[in-house]
Amino acid sequence: MNIESVLWLVLLIPSITFHEFMHGWAAYMLGDPTAKNAGRLTLNPVKSIDPFGSILLPLMGFLLGGFIFGYAKPVPYNPMYFKNLRKGEIIVGFAGPSANLLLAAVGTAMAWSAVPLMLVSSQVANAVYLVGLVLAEANLVLMFFNLIPIPPLDGSSIVPLFLPDSMLRDWYGIQRYSFGIFIVLVFGLPWIASTLGFPDFNPLGWYLQHTALALLRLVMPG
Repeated sequence: MNIESVLWLVLLIPSITFHEFMHGWAAYMLGDPTAKNAGRLTLNPVKSIDPFGSILLPLMGFLLGGFIFGYAKPVPYNPMYFKNLRKGEIIVGFAGPSANLLLAAVGTAMAWSAVPLMLVSSQVANAVYLVGLVLAEANLVLMFFNLIPIPPLDGSSIVPLFLPDSMLRDWYGIQRYSFGIFIVLVFGLPWIASTLGFPDFNPLGWYLQHTALALLRLVMPG
């Protein structure tokens, strides 16, 4: 059993819980009580666990030896509470990735703290380094993944900035179907390409390799 994969499973839930909490907290700071009224303005992971996205999906990735990923139940918010709708959308949207950036920084600091620990105990140092590495890796992947400007990902919160008022209602209407569109674009197209004889067609993997994992290599010690 790969200890790094187990750590991914263990650290994924608090990471996505903090991500969703920050969405709710940002909305609350902008005057929207929706998340608080729904009992979602909390760091309790039980409130954020999605049976498929938080448990089955990561477990499938672990058992199949592939990419371990997951998501939590989105924190509800109502942009109509925001004094400036477009600005509010961006602040709430990017609050989640900012939370992951903070956790990635914590993981990086842990990994670097393992360097002087080698003088005391190599076993303890290796354990601290591995936890820090996986925490940073998981959160950089979550951050860059969520920055993709495709609904329902957080990066799409920048889209209303470029839409006229007359199109905003249509935009929010399209978002009701966004999850299905997202699944087709991110997972369906690579599968279709693979069945057609193009197994290397993996734009998501290429994107994460050149963003999250490239940055991870840059900030990790050694």
